[in-house]
Amino acid sequence: ESRPHGDVLRSARIRLVPVAELRGLRAGPKVLRYAVKALVQAAQLLFALLRMERPAYILLQNPPGLPAIAVAWVACLFWRSKLIIDWHNYGYTIMSMSHGRNHPLVQIAKWYEKLFGRLSDYNLCVTNAMKEDLWENCNIRAVTLYDKPASYFKETPLELQHQLYVKLAKDYEPFKPRTEPGTSNAERSAFTEMDGKNGHVIKPENRPALLISSTSWTEDEDFSVLLKALENYERYINEGVKLPPLVCVITGKGPLKDYYNRLINKLHFKHIQICTPWLEAEDYPLLLGSADLGVCLHKSSSGLDLPMKVVDMFGCCLPVCAIYFECLHELVKHNENGLIFRDSNELAEQLKMLFLGFPTLEGKLHNFRKNLRASDQLRWDESWDQTVLPLLGQNE
Repeated sequence: ESRPHGDVLRSARIRLVPVAELRGLRAGPKVLRYAVKALVQAAQLLFALLRMERPAYILLQNPPGLPAIAVAWVACLFWRSKLIIDWHNYGYTIMSMSHGRNHPLVQIAKWYEKLFGRLSDYNLCVTNAMKEDLWENCNIRAVTLYDKPASYFKETPLELQHQLYVKLAKDYEPFKPRTEPGTSNAERSAFTEMDGKNGHVIKPENRPALLISSTSWTEDEDFSVLLKALENYERYINEGVKLPPLVCVITGKGPLKDYYNRLINKLHFKHIQICTPWLEAEDYPLLLGSADLGVCLHKSSSGLDLPMKVVDMFGCCLPVCAIYFECLHELVKHNENGLIFRDSNELAEQLKMLFLGFPTLEGKLHNFRKNLRASDQLRWDESWDQTVLPLLGQNE
């Protein structure tokens, strides 16, 4: 649905082949609708793959793997190509969140994923926990390839921050300046001010803090946890705690967005503003690189994958508060690059601690950012060269 990043569109080495989305299947039993949708998608994918120039490898991210794994395997047989599956999670565990683990569709999806997953030539996965699970439960050998941020996820220079805020202020109220400019030639946003004479940009000390979260608005992220934490944050301010006003930006599209927007509209904060924009691909990393704190509410359906949004936030040296699940420690180091919480009360306490005295006091938020800057993080292409190219080379 969204326009790819400009680097993808401009690359001479990448060709995008769109596949039409199947709509209109709303009548009949759910199992029948799933079956028809899977068959139509299988035909579309197979037609697209067989029209391509012969590939040496077909690299498939799973999920979604139904029907893509089987189709890619058939195409590899036709082309005599190698199939690589990049395991980011299990599709059947995602389905189980809405249908239940014992639902027939979930059990079919689980059988399918295990069966066709074994037919791959190489396997990559995103955590050591998933690597162990693939071997123990599916008899699949995989290599751990941690997600890494692309090179454009980095801290945003102050001048670019100002340009972004002014651009977003045209459509979103929280980015607009809260007071009239002190001088007639100053251009202002809620977070920055630019002198019209010399173009110098500053961040006023009385600015709000910018908190950002991103989501696909699905069942594996419970945003009521954040909303309850914000209610506590508002209460702290009303009780006299010296905390800054807060702008909370939640980006993304998904099926539960309207539901949460209705909940947000029922909240009447004096010190907190919430907006849920859909950002252009180029603007999203700029906003991450401009924010003060990230919040992640992703709870893995399998307990074995890691949230890509946190990877991108760390690429921008943005500290994170993330909700606990089993293998999160492979990415978020508590009290080093962020904090891990278990419920809304704990998140509210963390927000209070991190933003107390903002922006003048250099507390934990500053230390987390400093640790992220010093971590010398690998970027995606470097990680790929170190992990995947040797794997392919030794199997040629």
